[in-house]
Amino acid sequence: MVSPRPPDVDVLTHADAGAAAATDRRRRRSPIFYGWVLTGVGFVVNLLNGALLFHAFGTYVVLLRDEFGWSRTSFSLAFSLMRVESGLLGPLEGWAIDRFGPRKVMTLGNVVFGAGLILLATINSLLEFYLVLLVLALGGALGAFFPISVSIVNWFDRKRAMALATLSLGFSAGGLIQPGIVAGLEGLGWRMFSVLAGVVVLLVAVPLAQLVRHRPEDYGYLPDGATEEQAEQDRAAGRQEVSFTASQAMRTSAFWMLSLGQSASVLVFGAVSVHFVAHVTESIGLTLGEAASAITLMTAMMVIGQIAIGGYIGDRVSKRGLIVVSMLGHTVALMILAFAATMPMVLVFGVVNGLAMGTRGPLSQALRAEYFGRAHFGTIMGFSSLVMMIGIVGGPMIAGLSYDFLGAYRPAFILLAVLSGLGSIFFWLARPPVLPRQAADAQAPAVAAGC
Repeated sequence: MVSPRPPDVDVLTHADAGAAAATDRRRRRSPIFYGWVLTGVGFVVNLLNGALLFHAFGTYVVLLRDEFGWSRTSFSLAFSLMRVESGLLGPLEGWAIDRFGPRKVMTLGNVVFGAGLILLATINSLLEFYLVLLVLALGGALGAFFPISVSIVNWFDRKRAMALATLSLGFSAGGLIQPGIVAGLEGLGWRMFSVLAGVVVLLVAVPLAQLVRHRPEDYGYLPDGATEEQAEQDRAAGRQEVSFTASQAMRTSAFWMLSLGQSASVLVFGAVSVHFVAHVTESIGLTLGEAASAITLMTAMMVIGQIAIGGYIGDRVSKRGLIVVSMLGHTVALMILAFAATMPMVLVFGVVNGLAMGTRGPLSQALRAEYFGRAHFGTIMGFSSLVMMIGIVGGPMIAGLSYDFLGAYRPAFILLAVLSGLGSIFFWLARPPVLPRQAADAQAPAVAAGC
């Protein structure tokens, strides 16, 4: 019985891979497809990334505000700086992943991320806080979702939405354990907790990154663990994968509609990540524990959205249609939050927003891969992040400025609800792109040869 672990190499040359593939694909039939091993690795790494920083950021906001007295806008700017850096790095990171493989990128990223969490314990000024967050943003971008999702996109085709949903589940699981994270931050103190969090990342995420592999063909596999016979049947049925370069993709309207749609969706994510805890504790009067419980419920709904809708249903029906519905869900959820006055209303927000976020997340990446192919997915996703950066930066800033200048979050949440609705229109307009004729003709011989 063959082990599911591929050879201990990161990237084989195309010549070597091509020579070995014909034999290996027929004789290698592991009981566990290695793509699912990669998915498990991504789950754990995303859990750590989400639990220790992004889901916990709102709690850090409250604790640091109490200690240093910084304004809401200061924290909004801090969160925005992290996302600006990640967005600007996107094209370079995408190129590096496509060129050097996700394993090396993830290893470097998690070393930086772990070191950043340890450095966080040493800050004593707003400037130091900003500088450390830039380190954390660099580590988080290089070490978690981006590189492992590129790997998952390469290893799956028919089951891509489910694999990406499972991968995203790790980030959601980080929200599910927030009551424990909040207890640790309050019990140990935020400085000691951040040191321990950094050590955990270095001891767990860095070793796991060594298991990541880039493309299945380099190890004698086909996407989804398909056999050569199944691949031949797909080709005979006319089912073949397109392969856009980054420049070709960016010349299509689909690229821009998908990117703008995702930008609108992360407006919600950014604003809620930074300001939800502050809003429900101060404007509504909930305790930190109650806020953490609401986050836990929202995250549980994200899990249902990711697996049941984004994953299972997303592999069987129109991905674009499901995304449009999820964006409208964000609109409804933000309007509920804007006028929420009691814990039950906050919980309703958590249910609706969690389902919408869970559905939209994995499907957006699966739809991009379906439209533009696997070969240059990292680079294409990197350039998309430049557009998405507008949303992830704008959401927290809109909410922070609303509170600091108007004394309430309600105007910001209403505006963000409208913008989320606009995002549903962008996704609806994101029709499947057509590969330029010259490029399609060039790909035909490769497809016919089974490459």
